[in-house]
Amino acid sequence: MILAPRKREQVMPLPVVLISTVGKDGVRNIAPWSCITPILRPFDDLVLASWIKRDTLNNIRETGEFVVNVPPVNLVEAVMICSKNYPPEVDEFKESGLKPRPSQKVKAPGIEGCLAWVECTLVEEISRKNYSLVIGKVVHLEADDRFFNEAGEMDYERAKPLSVMLGDHGMWFTRPVFAGRYADYAEMFLSKKDEAPAFTGENG
Repeated sequence: MILAPRKREQVMPLPVVLISTVGKDGVRNIAPWSCITPILRPFDDLVLASWIKRDTLNNIRETGEFVVNVPPVNLVEAVMICSKNYPPEVDEFKESGLKPRPSQKVKAPGIEGCLAWVECTLVEEISRKNYSLVIGKVVHLEADDRFFNEAGEMDYERAKPLSVMLGDHGMWFTRPVFAGRYADYAEMFLSKKDEAPAFTGENG
């Protein structure tokens, strides 16, 4: 099967997060987001891609702050409510019935009932004709203790973080499940016995 290049998102599982912001006028906004990723390890930055005309992007530009909320599957209906194209003056906390959660380092509230809250400040916006890449610095990261161990690792089978697969006319909401294989990071590095022998010359 050959697909159009623009359909690349139909072959890649995507995360679902809710980005909460507050405009300079004090109106609270929530928007679902899938085009978001951490920027490498061990940095504190993440990047999200946004269409130019988005209330979330305007709020981030105006305030320099946002919160990335990680929802479980039971918030899927609220996610869909927040996906609607409400005008900028509408408070999407009220529309969705979601409850604000006080943040520690930014003014924008988080969202109660989520699995984790990633408070961010704007580092840089990289603008293109139709979209922008927003780089944020994580200034506070907090998670629901019930779904995480002491090392900060999510028990995703219990937490059920929301993800999505996209199609031509709609989307299928999904969640991660264990594939039956755990791998330690150390497995990615060659041991001495696995390394190729050093070249020692024609007679070596």
